[in-house]
Formats: sequence, structure tokens, C-alpha cells
Amino acid sequence: MAELQGRVLKNYNGYYYVQVDGHTEPFTCKVKGKMKQNRFSLATGDMVTFEANEKGEGMIKKVLARKNFLLRPTMANLDLFVATFACAAPDFSFLLADKLLALAELAKIPAILVLNKVDTAPAGLVEQVRSVYEPIGYEVFTVSAKTGSGVDALRARLRGRICAFGGPSGVGKSSTINAIDSSVELRTGAVSEKIGRGKHTTRFAQLLPFDEGYIADTPGFGNLLLEGLEPQQALASFREFAVYEDGCRFCPCTHTHEPVCGVKEAVAAGQIAASRYESYLAMLEEIRLIKEKEGRK
Repeated sequence: MAELQGRVLKNYNGYYYVQVDGHTEPFTCKVKGKMKQNRFSLATGDMVTFEANEKGEGMIKKVLARKNFLLRPTMANLDLFVATFACAAPDFSFLLADKLLALAELAKIPAILVLNKVDTAPAGLVEQVRSVYEPIGYEVFTVSAKTGSGVDALRARLRGRICAFGGPSGVGKSSTINAIDSSVELRTGAVSEKIGRGKHTTRFAQLLPFDEGYIADTPGFGNLLLEGLEPQQALASFREFAVYEDGCRFCPCTHTHEPVCGVKEAVAAGQIAASRYESYLAMLEEIRLIKEKEGRK
């Protein structure tokens, strides 16, 4: 059997589909027994070595070192994370946006923000979102998968990169990817009018070849839980806070109850967006509740 190296495109029903440069079709692989004897982590996007036969079947021997790892959605070795939201139906959520960007920040993966359904955006929403995220270094792209508006600019930004789209159900991740490259032919789902959010049309993360790189859709969600995160990680995920921490009397400072706090002063002065600070407090409270629940077990 030949030994090869490739990238995991998807994991489905215990099989890993691995793409090797120079080969048209991915290899269908399982995990070698020695790996199963030890705890191992294998995600879409991982680079692996494997043994393959002439039928295109293989056994994965080793997972190579990752340059990054995103916990939710679970992906490895990304060049760019595309946090995708709708302007309406479902409504844009600053908290969910901040949670997604926080996870990318902690994984040290560059992230951009995409607002789909811009043709239905409430007055002032796009400007409000830009005013919050662009000053702290997040690019904001506005698109309409339905009309094609903004698609060319987004396509150019993703070209040649390994990208993953992530966001709530019903925001149009699959539709946006289809608008960027119609050959992808991902299934799209209608938004449920009854519950105000979309159906789960994507069941697992899958990398698809796209313009000298790869692009991935990931399963949507109703809420994004923060299991396993510590309060210090929540703090580190808000990149703009560090600029003002020299104004804090205490070190470390949680930027919550302390009497002299540079971050709280920056929020009061409008130098840090109030929505970002509110998201930070909400994340701290969620982490506290999770830890409290785990402590009762």
C-alpha cells in the first residue's frame, strides 16, 4: 500500500474523505487501529498521512500538526472564518456575532463578518454593524444571495483561501456559497415563519474545492453555547479591550465590578461599543452558570 498525505474534506458515518494534491477524487479512509487505542482528535481540514490501496481506500495513520483549530464549528487549518448573519429573518444578533468572533479570535483565525439579505435590511442596521466592527479590524461584507449584490467582492476576498462559513440557522450560508459558486449546489432551506429561524439543512462540515482553495458550509444553530471556556478566555477574545487596560487600577481586572477600570471608562466614553461590552458580560454570566451547573454534578 502506498503512503500518502492529504487534507480531510469531510467526516461522515465513521469515514474520512481525504483529498490528495494531483488526484481528482478523494480517498475514502478509516482510522488505523493504533490511533483508536489512544485518544485522538480528527476534524475536517486536518492534514493526515494514510496508507491507500488501488481502490482509493485508505487507513489514516497520523494527524499532522495543526496551524489552528476552531472548536465550534469544529474545523482545522483555516485561513479565514466567515461569520455569516442575516439582516432580517432571522434578525441580526450582536451577541451571537460576538460569540462567533470570540471563538475565532481564541483560535487565532482571521475572521470577517458577512451580512446576507441586505436587500431586506432595516434602516440603519448595516451602518450600525459597520460602526461596531470595522473600527476594531473586522471587515464587514454586505451581500444578497437572492439578487447577487456584493457577491463579487466577497468571492474575491475568499479566493485562494481555506474558508469556513459559520452562523445561525436560516441566515443563508448555503445560499451565499451557492451564489459565490453555483457548482457547489448545496441544499438551501426556507426559514420557518413559525419559530423565526431556519431549518438545519447542513448536517456536517464539508470542505469543497473553490477557486484555488476550499470553502466550507457548517451546520447552523439556534444558540451558541460556551462549554469549556474560562472567564479569562472570554476577556482575551475581545481584542479592543487590551488598549484600555492600562487604565485599570487592579491587575488582573475583570472589567466588571472594579472601581477604577479603563475598559468601563472607554465604554462610557463611547470608545468601546456598548454592544460589545454587553456581550462580554453576557458571556461571563453564561460561563459562570455552566461552571455552577457542572459543580453540582
